[in-house]
Formats: sequence, C-alpha cells, structure tokens
Amino acid sequence: MASPKFPLNRRELMAGLGAVLTPIWTSAGFAQAGPELQLEDKVESLQLRSGAPATPVWGLGEPILKFKRGDIVEVGWRDGGHIAMLNWRGINGAPEVEPLPARLYKVTKQMPLRHAGTFLCELGLLGDGTERPSRAYPLIVRENEAVAVDRDEVLLIEDWRIRPDGTGVSPGSDPADAMIIHTINGKTSFDLSARRHERVRLRLINSCQRSVIAIKLEGIDVRVVAIDGQPSEPFQARNGAVVLAPGGRADVFVDLIAPAGTTAAILLHDGKEARTIGKLVVSSDPPIRPAPLPPAPPLPSNGLPERIELKGATRVDLALGDPQGEWVAPAKFNANAPPSFRAKKGRTVVLALTNRAAIATVFHLHGHHFRLLDRLDDGWKPFWLDTLAIEPGQTQRIAFAAEHAGRWLIESVATDWAAPRLVRWYAVE
Repeated sequence: MASPKFPLNRRELMAGLGAVLTPIWTSAGFAQAGPELQLEDKVESLQLRSGAPATPVWGLGEPILKFKRGDIVEVGWRDGGHIAMLNWRGINGAPEVEPLPARLYKVTKQMPLRHAGTFLCELGLLGDGTERPSRAYPLIVRENEAVAVDRDEVLLIEDWRIRPDGTGVSPGSDPADAMIIHTINGKTSFDLSARRHERVRLRLINSCQRSVIAIKLEGIDVRVVAIDGQPSEPFQARNGAVVLAPGGRADVFVDLIAPAGTTAAILLHDGKEARTIGKLVVSSDPPIRPAPLPPAPPLPSNGLPERIELKGATRVDLALGDPQGEWVAPAKFNANAPPSFRAKKGRTVVLALTNRAAIATVFHLHGHHFRLLDRLDDGWKPFWLDTLAIEPGQTQRIAFAAEHAGRWLIESVATDWAAPRLVRWYAVE
C-alpha cells in the first residue's frame, strides 16, 4: 500500500515543533468536597496484532481521570507489584504527589487541580528495562466556564515495540527485532464520526516513549487552542499538522464543513514515515446547525502571568544528554543529593538548556510551566510549555515564575527507544 502523503523528515519534524509552538461543555463554581481517586497497577493485555497473542502490559484498568478546575483530588495509591509511583505531567503546584522527591505509596495525598486543561498520568518513570511496558492515561480537567464545542474527544497516542512472540520491549532496552506499533486510546485504529457543522475539540497527547511525532488531519483546518494544558491565542496549525514532543499535548478545534460522507485520514509521522492511524468521517445525518460556528474565542485563562520579569532572574545552565554527570536514572535517584538549583518563591528562573547528545533530547519540567525565550532573551513565544525537544548541539532558554514551593523533578531523555530516562531535581523555597 502506498504511503500517505505526509512528506516529512526528522529535521522538518523538529522544525515543525518550533512552528507549532510559534452539546456545549459547561460547569460552574469550584469543588466543595474533594473527589477520591483510588489507583492500583496491574497486569493487563493489549491486542496489538490481528490474529496474534495479546501483549501483557502494566496498567491501571480503566480509571476515569476527569475532573474540573478547582477540584482537590484525594489520590490513593496501592503498589500492585511493579510501579512504585505515578508521574503526573503538567500538574502545577501539587508537591504531595510529586514523584521521587515526595514518593507516593499506599497513603492518600492531595492533588489540587489549579488549572483546566489536558494532562497526563504516566506509569513509566521507573519502567526502563523492566519486564513489560506500561500504559499512560489522559487526565482531563474541565473549565469552569462554557466552551463553544459540541464534542470533546481524547486521542492519546502510544508506541510499542513488540517481539515476534507478542511480548513487549520496555523503553531503555534494545528493541532488536521488535516491530513498531502505534495505538490511539489503546486501539490500533481510531474512527470518529461527527455531523456537518459540528465543532469537535480534540485533545492530542503524545504518550510515545521517546519519539517526537506530528499528527495531521488530512484536508481539514486544525485550530490550536492550548499547548501542554495551557490556553494559547488560537492559531491555525501549519499544513493541518500538530507536532508534539514525548509527553506533549495540544488541544485543537476542528470545524466540520465538508459534505456528508467526507473522510479525513488521521496521519502520524515520526520523522521517518507517515502512517494512517485513524479517520474522521462526516456522517450522513443532518447538519447539527444550518451554518458553521463563528471562530472560537481563546479558552478561559488559567491565571498564569502575561509577563515574566527577566531582570534579576536566577540564571542556571543545564547540560542535557550526559548520563555520566549529575543526571541519574530514576531508580538511582537520591533525594539527599544536592538540587540542580534553588530558587526563592516568587523569583523568575531562566534555564539555559544545552543538548550535548548526538540526537534530539526532550526536557520536561515538573511543578511549573515555562516560556520559551527568544534568542536574545528580549521576549518569549506566546504560549506556555512544560516539555521541550532540543536538537543536538543546540541551546534553548526558558523562563518560569517560581510560584510553588517544594521539591520538583526535572527529566531528560534522548529520542531513541534504548536511551535511558534521566532525572534531577530543583527546589523552590
């Protein structure tokens, strides 16, 4: 079968990352009583190949991780024999559930959901080289204001390395003769049907272990409204493609204006080749309304500052891609080791991130979102991030306001399946 028309190589994919970064749902008020969430890891099976044995993986069953902004979730955790902790991506200011610096075992701890958006619960922080790979789960925090969409759908994309006998290869290990399989929401294909003139909110999540990917809806305008869980000024995705680093998320609005029966392929590109992983179909049902909705306004703000004061900032140089330095594997993390830096609460922190690896490396900051600075430190990109992919030999500068006191993790991993995940920590005091 001919490859989908999605010409892109690895360099273009990374460049695209920079370009992408360049009924109605309602709820009211804040939670009065904290919802409870009891989680336990267990062995599950995924059917990843037709007619072949299912692949055993670590998972959480099918937890419902949907809340609203202002909830304080009581998270209970029971270690079922493999995963020693959960890794919540994008949740700011929740030190009790921070992995490694504040380990979460069988006790119940509080996770305040300060921001609405699309977040991620990972099980693989300690998963390198283990017996079987693990799943990830979307964490959805709804706005307390109305959002002008008819549908709200999650597309959580994962990649797997499967041996001929059907067993999976964990990241941090040599995949050898394993084949690559991608899933959306745990399935090898994803089909979505919607009515003409319907507006669909797609929450795109790259939960691939090491790969930067691009997701494209062929022939459809895609409007980006949030990145890494934080609202952005709406903008059109270049060529309809959204580029995401591992762990990255983007919320997009899609208005279906094509005639009934139109099918749009959902394409995934990992820098090597394009794959069709699903489709979006305009159903033959009558249009949901006589005409398309007008352009949507920005999503409600989560209250992050419009400006960051760079004068007098705490400035730190961090080299990535060096497993022999102060970066360590999560299993070897020592909370008594000195932090990579300390910052006073309320102070601006500027990090100069230099990738010394031979391939692109992904940086993830816990506890806070950051701005990507312009080259001369005289401005920043108009969006917030918690994850950034950096090309080899390149230095990127980021800035964040150290709002939340605590001990916070930082992660680094090269974009190769066998590369180890590495961690350090920082303190806000």
